[in-house]
Amino acid sequence: MQIRVFGPGCYRCEALAENARLAVAKLEIDATVEEVHDLLQMVALGIITTPTLVVDGRVVMSGEVPSVEELQEIFGRSPVTA
Repeated sequence: MQIRVFGPGCYRCEALAENARLAVAKLEIDATVEEVHDLLQMVALGIITTPTLVVDGRVVMSGEVPSVEELQEIFGRSPVTA
């Protein structure tokens, strides 16, 4: 599973990336968490609000910092982990 957090590197973006890493560790799934700060990549995906969570190329959430538990639920529903 590829998990990408898009944003300028602000506190909220860092918090989302950290929560994603913790959720991946708790679920013990094979996933990478990458932070993307490139504005051109954000524009290409149509991202307007940050932080934005993208899982396997699909925008899942934007403008929020979900808890570790919420992220575990999201990542656990992914077809990659089924």
